[in-house]
Amino acid sequence: MAYNVTLRQSGRQFQVEPDEPILTAALRQGVGLPYGCKNGACGSCKGTIVAGGIEQRAHSSSALSNDEKTRGMALLCCATANCDLEIDVREVAGVGDVQVKKLPCRVNALERKADDVMLLKLQLPANERLQYLAGQYVEFILKDGKRRSYSMANAPHQEGPIELHIRHMAGGVFTDHVFNTMKERDILRFEGPLGTFFLREDSDKPIILLASGTGFAPIKAIVEHALFKNIDRPMTLYWGARRKKDLYLLDLAEQWAKDHPQFKFVPVLSEPDAGDAWTGRTGFVHRAVIEDLPDLSNYQVYACGAPVMVESAQRDFTSHHSLPEDEFYADSFTSEADLANAV
Repeated sequence: MAYNVTLRQSGRQFQVEPDEPILTAALRQGVGLPYGCKNGACGSCKGTIVAGGIEQRAHSSSALSNDEKTRGMALLCCATANCDLEIDVREVAGVGDVQVKKLPCRVNALERKADDVMLLKLQLPANERLQYLAGQYVEFILKDGKRRSYSMANAPHQEGPIELHIRHMAGGVFTDHVFNTMKERDILRFEGPLGTFFLREDSDKPIILLASGTGFAPIKAIVEHALFKNIDRPMTLYWGARRKKDLYLLDLAEQWAKDHPQFKFVPVLSEPDAGDAWTGRTGFVHRAVIEDLPDLSNYQVYACGAPVMVESAQRDFTSHHSLPEDEFYADSFTSEADLANAV
């Protein structure tokens, strides 16, 4: 017997089967709810259970705290219903219009951009084209059925291969393969597009883009999309890394700033090498935003990268610098290790 789920803000309803994650049921029925990792690690799918009861399954403690649980909040990607529900959660327009597919692809190119960053290009079959929103990601389906997620780094309007930026995680099954044994013309399989991290074009607010490491990938897609669409809202990109060589497409970001007056670029290093001769900003990248813009009440923020950066930015921006909670959009690059503290 299926349960009815009502979304408080819109009144929209959908059904969820027993033992089916609430998020899975919503997406299956074309209901756009916010999500990222889909495995309880990032917290993007958080909502409040207004009425009814759920079972909250294992998740990262950083994605949903005990205090949030006592206030009735839940992670919809790993929560199941045990009766009819009413949920208060931000809905996402547009994602239901994009078809999610499972597709084979061929490795078109492997380009090492830093010691631990590989630019991977994927060629789709000749009769296929992937429609997606700039900022979304794909999930590789590995031979054992496990999945690995990577954001598309090129904008949807661009012809040619799909571009991904992959950081090497020591001991990581997939990234070890990418860096050590993968070859051009290898066949891979993925599902996508996925995720609700994309530019909200119905706003006229200035945009803060916040990236750490390869979190630059979906930010790059968003910037290229905005420039192609002639969106003239002011955009400032803050890109953080440890050392200068970790800003693996520094020249590209600097070129955007030269060519487009509405775009500004602020690189930030946390541990610059002596050889970098770095004269730019240092410290935590989200702190650089606060130093420049202590009042964020009239901004939209798009943050992508390491979970600690995303969590710190969301907490500090919304709690101490007046950013409205519903103007913070994020894609936290969680890994298998981030689920180690599942509760």
